[in-house]
Amino acid sequence: MVIEQLIFTVIAFAIFVYMFFRMIKHNDTTYVIVLVIEAIGIALNFVEVLFGVKLNVLLVILKYILAIILPIAIIILEKNGAGLFEIIKLQKVKFFLFIGDNKKAKEQLLDILDKNNNSYKAHKILADLYENEGGMRKAIDEYVQAIDLNKKDYESYYKVAELLNNLGKKDEASEMLFNLLNKKPETIKATELLGNILIEKEMYKEAVNIYQDALRFNPTSYELNYSLGIAYTMLNDFQNAKICYEKAAEINSLLYNAKYSLAEIALIYKDLEEAEKRFLESIEQEELSADAYYELAKIYLIKGDKDTAIKYINTAIDSNAKKIVEKVKKEPIFIPIIAKTSIPFNLEEEKEIKDEMRLKEKEIKVKEHLEKMSEITRNLSYNDINLLKSNKKRKKEPLKGDIQKEIQE
Repeated sequence: MVIEQLIFTVIAFAIFVYMFFRMIKHNDTTYVIVLVIEAIGIALNFVEVLFGVKLNVLLVILKYILAIILPIAIIILEKNGAGLFEIIKLQKVKFFLFIGDNKKAKEQLLDILDKNNNSYKAHKILADLYENEGGMRKAIDEYVQAIDLNKKDYESYYKVAELLNNLGKKDEASEMLFNLLNKKPETIKATELLGNILIEKEMYKEAVNIYQDALRFNPTSYELNYSLGIAYTMLNDFQNAKICYEKAAEINSLLYNAKYSLAEIALIYKDLEEAEKRFLESIEQEELSADAYYELAKIYLIKGDKDTAIKYINTAIDSNAKKIVEKVKKEPIFIPIIAKTSIPFNLEEEKEIKDEMRLKEKEIKVKEHLEKMSEITRNLSYNDINLLKSNKKRKKEPLKGDIQKEIQE
């Protein structure tokens, strides 16, 4: 019993002295709280020694917690880079964030950084606060400082790139994303954002490379397969685009953009049955339904079935009158049935449904491109289309004689 009390006294007093000198060194009065807590634990031990009072089990446990366990826990936290002042302040920050008082939370974080500008957690939380408030430039500064303190903070890498992109700094955002993908190539959201930027900048070959690299890590991603299809489409590589769209449609049958693209590619190659099938699937998606019905009407006019074409074009007009009527008037194929279309008497009063507002920018871009290519190729004969297919195949697979010739040379 005496030995136990002696050991306790030595350890507790040593910790007390250590904490006292920490307070002097850092000029931080926060340590006073710890010293008072320790003093209570030491006092309990002195009561037991000086007055011969035997403490009950609960008081003995409390004595050890106050004088030894709690101070040692604080020392361990400090060794991991978090000072007592910072620990307490961060707890206050969490409390203020919990009650929704962002202003006071921010004040606590600024206090931490005023004493210790190398606080990774403070920079990270402050960056998130600035971002939520719309202070994108301030948020970028804080995320950058967080990255400097923790090179493996890949989330902050992405945040900086995303904010730079939102500010219109596409080149800087691209550079940040390339750096991130070099460090952590499996980061899908970084690939998606970089791919979107490259497509927006019409750097389609670079986008193809980015998406192909990402698919090595997540081959069953709908978004990556679909986006790769978009990049191939913009390069007019419709065969590879078709493969990607089919894979995307197989992964998620409830997302219809890939199916609409497959329908347009089928039209380009004059596969009317496949095009009809895919357009019928696409009408399930509200933002695509008007255009899908419009395209179905054209298919049935090509087939010579005017009655079905009239039914589909009137359904398209009912879905989005202003948009579809304008397209019908510009399209000569509808001249034979224009008198039987249900064009509203006063089109100006009709409310145009902005379907494109629900589509991503790259989806609108590829949709318009496919529709344009479909129109260009519509007047080509089937022989012309087959010739295009065979030329494409010949470029990819040299003839046996060509291979032998190359070997001889």
